[in-house]
Amino acid sequence: MARAAMPHQTGATSPAVRALADAVPTPFWLDDPDRPEARSALVGDETCDLLVVGGGYSGLWTALLAKERDPRRDVVLIEGAEIGWAASGRNGGFCAASLTHGLGNGLARWPDELPRLEELGMHNLDAIEDAVARYGIDCAFERTGEIDIATEPHQIAELAEAARDAARLGLDRHRFLDRDALRAEIDSPTFRAGLWDRDGVAMLNPARLAWGLKRACLGLGVRIYERTRATALASRGAGMAVRTPYGRVFARRVALGTNAFPSLVRRVRPYIVPVYDHALMTEPLTDDQLAAIGWRNRQGLSDTNNHFHYFRITADQRILWGGYDIVYRYGGGVRAEFDHHPATYEKLAQHFFRCFPQLEGLRFSHAWGGAIDTCARFSAFFGTAHTGRVAYAAGYTGLGVGATRFGAEVMLDLLDGERTERTQLEMVRSKPLPFPPEPLRWAGIGITQWSMTRADTHAGRRNLWLKGMDRIGLGFDS
Repeated sequence: MARAAMPHQTGATSPAVRALADAVPTPFWLDDPDRPEARSALVGDETCDLLVVGGGYSGLWTALLAKERDPRRDVVLIEGAEIGWAASGRNGGFCAASLTHGLGNGLARWPDELPRLEELGMHNLDAIEDAVARYGIDCAFERTGEIDIATEPHQIAELAEAARDAARLGLDRHRFLDRDALRAEIDSPTFRAGLWDRDGVAMLNPARLAWGLKRACLGLGVRIYERTRATALASRGAGMAVRTPYGRVFARRVALGTNAFPSLVRRVRPYIVPVYDHALMTEPLTDDQLAAIGWRNRQGLSDTNNHFHYFRITADQRILWGGYDIVYRYGGGVRAEFDHHPATYEKLAQHFFRCFPQLEGLRFSHAWGGAIDTCARFSAFFGTAHTGRVAYAAGYTGLGVGATRFGAEVMLDLLDGERTERTQLEMVRSKPLPFPPEPLRWAGIGITQWSMTRADTHAGRRNLWLKGMDRIGLGFDS
């Protein structure tokens, strides 16, 4: 198998970069001998009650829940490549209860709804855990929680304030950790304080979750066609027609779970920006290496910088280390050649050993990247088209492992014409601001990234640009 290219700069001789020498440039989770064979492409025409476009979590949950709601409903799912090959199969494996991309974002945008959104999010996470057990999905599901970590002095007060906000909302699962308490959980010289959400986040193997959902869908009678890209969407009588390379699907209703990829509903496209996220996976830690850092409770971790890292430990004692850079390509294209970014891999490796100097000598086995969908409010938005016959959910901004199941429920409510508690939420009824067209989008994202980096190095102080973006509700984050 091909190896990741080494950078040619002077830093290439550093121990951190040498640790990348044998890293396979493919997502660790997908590099699995148990990866299922793809199903055949659609050839000819199909008819169904519900067509689901997209074979990631969004589409898989929609197809599964549609059959659970009504076993007689005839459901077809089409996927342009293979089930779980994109963001659903290569993410960090954090399955969060939050539907709002964290308490802070929820408080800023939907303060009156946030207590109920938190309840719905916990119910959603419980339902995911139940489905994993009920369908026998072997995805290393561990409800360990997640710790947000302060690595700079100003972030300690921010976490303490977040703990007070959680207490005011009655969220007793959150616990503030001072430096000593945090380093008793996991030891790094860079850690200053933490906020542990003890029950609101699970760790899992994301690819195996996708493959397990695929098996569950097939078991309920969903017809799945892989390597079947949807190329066009049009009204046809009382239903819809979707064209594919070798055929068509005629459906009464259509649910779109395409996320970072261009929506078949063109008016949705300005609301989504595809950005590239990257991650490294280490070789398995020895018992001595694991003892050197602690981490006995196996929580997911992330720091609280604007350019943040997320990291977690796997079932076989590897460390996944990702995040930091937010790479946007001019024009917003989603292409395979954009997936790898050696400069980001180098930064991530250097940052890893700064965080865990006691792991010097550990090597990385895998390095990968890919597109995720982000929107201006950092959390999913929803809607319909073609007089209610088409529904969409998009904009999960990195927290879709859990929230896509909630989004699937919303899409089915909308397609069924049901007035539910979910469809009445302001979060569901409202839209984020669209991103401007190029070249304004490129320039705005560049200025925002520069400003975020500057805030990280200036005690979190946000400049006039970021304050202006905050006021109008137009943000950019990963």
